[in-house]
Order: sequence, then structure tokens, then C-alpha cells
Amino acid sequence: MAIAYVLGKFAEHSSDFSWIEVIEGGLFEYFERLTLTDLKPQIFERIKENDETFNELKTEVYARFKPLTSDLNGLDKRFEAYLLGPPDTVSRKVLEAAHFYATKWEFDIIERENASDYEIDEIRRGLQRRQEALADVEGLRHLALFPTYRSFVDLCGRLRFQVRWGQLYRVPRTSVLGHMLIVAILSYLFSLEIGACPKRRTNNHFTGLFHDLPKVLTKDIISPVKRAATGLDRFVKNFEREEMERRIYRPELIPKAWQPEMRMFTEDEFVSKVTIDGQVRHTTSDAITASYNDERYNPVDGELVKAADDLAAFMEAYLALQNGISNAQLETAVQDKRRFYRNKTIAGISFDKVYASFC
Repeated sequence: MAIAYVLGKFAEHSSDFSWIEVIEGGLFEYFERLTLTDLKPQIFERIKENDETFNELKTEVYARFKPLTSDLNGLDKRFEAYLLGPPDTVSRKVLEAAHFYATKWEFDIIERENASDYEIDEIRRGLQRRQEALADVEGLRHLALFPTYRSFVDLCGRLRFQVRWGQLYRVPRTSVLGHMLIVAILSYLFSLEIGACPKRRTNNHFTGLFHDLPKVLTKDIISPVKRAATGLDRFVKNFEREEMERRIYRPELIPKAWQPEMRMFTEDEFVSKVTIDGQVRHTTSDAITASYNDERYNPVDGELVKAADDLAAFMEAYLALQNGISNAQLETAVQDKRRFYRNKTIAGISFDKVYASFC
């Protein structure tokens, strides 16, 4: 999805491009992969060539997730339409290209250590065919030609190798990049729940997706450590800002035209904001719902993204405990989050009820 953001920046002025379609398409394909994850890619590609079998699989995917998406502002209908009648749009091409580039990025790492593997040549040829089929995606050409954009993608990719809760044994282990995706998904689903306008939904999703980008410079510092000394959390945030200025916000890494938006996603990311007369103003999610739920205000619900971030952390600890990992720090994390969100409502969502749904 980080790659889709980069590719989407080159396509966003096209008449049939939609950030909502990119975000929801990514979500739907995530559901699909969760269901079909045990299929080897070569087998999956062969199945796709058989329309009848492939449609049966997609129907099974939809059946599994329909009950979970049925009350989310028509998301289930859009899910069904996307699976069974995928749109032939620029947005869909952007997603296809993002999948390709992510696979190619991973393959380039694996190939170095497995040059003599018998499947390497076949995989390389397959990737070449996919690249040729996507030759009309402008952003993909920019990634191929200009190191600027590749550098930003590589930067995001590093977070795949940073482990959350690194000092604790957990099952499943999660990466910072994976955590960012879950926060983005939760932020988007919460946005649907409150009837957010398309721009607000988009901003909330990408704030969730990039909110931990500065951790590529500082690593993941757990909350108990941040609270261990007075002012440490503030010091870390200031250091992150300085390092982002020094190492990230450079024309050779992030194009200048993208920088204001990326700053919105990564600085004061947990503060709700609107833009009025070209000036960014801090506000509340309740105020956005009441007065600024419109594209012209470029709204973003930092409070909601923070709640999604905390819920993702809670689920990481909760699932580890459910999987039999007995640990005092994990138990404390679960209890603290439940306690903090007791009787708390954000943007009209009762997070007390959200946490109560975890037995």
C-alpha cells in the first residue's frame, strides 16, 4: 500500500483514478489473500486462468467476509462488485503495479542469496512478463528510471524488518510495517463507521499507514521505556522530527510536491486537523464531524488514528496471550488499554464497546 501511494501520486489527476478505490481495492485484495494464503503463487496463477474455479474461490472469499463488512456504509456491496466484476480503471492498474513492484522488490533480495535455485530463472521471466503488461503505468516507469522514488519505497520497506515488541517473545511476531497496515485499515473502517467524506477517509488511511515512518530512523521504542524518564517521549518525538528533516525531507528522497502531505501524515499525526484558507488548524474529531466533514477542509482525524494505533497494539498483545504466551508486560498492556478506553467515545465511536468485544 505504500508503493500504491507512490504510484497513485502519478495517477491522481486521471479522470478515472480514485484514492478510495485504491484503498478499498487494497483492503479487498488483503481479504482475498488472507483466505487463499496457503495457495502457492504458481498454483494461484493457474487457477486464475480457469474462470469457473476462480469465481468459486472468490465467492468463498466474499462469503467469509460479508458478515464483517455488511454494516459499513455499503462496503460489502463494493467488495462483491470488486471481486466478481473487477473494474478496469487506472486505480486498479495502480494496485496491480504495486503488487508487482512489491514482489519484484522481495525477489531482488532473495535472488542474491539463491542465485542457483532452480526456480529463479522461471520467477524472473514471470516478473518480466508482468512488468511488460504494466508498461502503461506511469508511476512504475518513474520507479524504474529515477532513484528518488525507489529510495522512498526502500525506506518504507526497511520497516518490514523492524519487529514490534522486539524484546518480548510473541506469537505471532509482527513488523512495524505490518502494524502500520493494520492501523491504516482500522482508521479507514472507523472512518466509514462515522460517515467521513472521501478526503477524510483517505487522509485517515494514509496517516495510519505512514504514522510510524519516523521509526525507520529511531527503531520501535515501547511505551514503558518512553515513560521511564520524564520528557523522554517528547525528546524522541523531537529527535524524529530533526532526523526526518535531515534525512527524509530531501528532494532526492521525497519530491517537494509530496512533502506537505507526508508531513501531515507523520507530524502531529495523532492531532485532528483541518485546512482553512491554506492554514492547518488543530481541532477535534467531533468538530470535524459537525463543521468540516468536507473535502475542501482536507480533514484528518488524528484522534481516531491514535485510537486505531492503540487498538492495534492491544490486539498484538491480546493475540499473543490467546496463543499461550504468558508474559506480565503483555498482560499489563492489555489491561492498560482496556482501562484507558473505558467509557471513552471518539468521533462518535464507543471504544468501550470495541474493547468489550474482546472476551
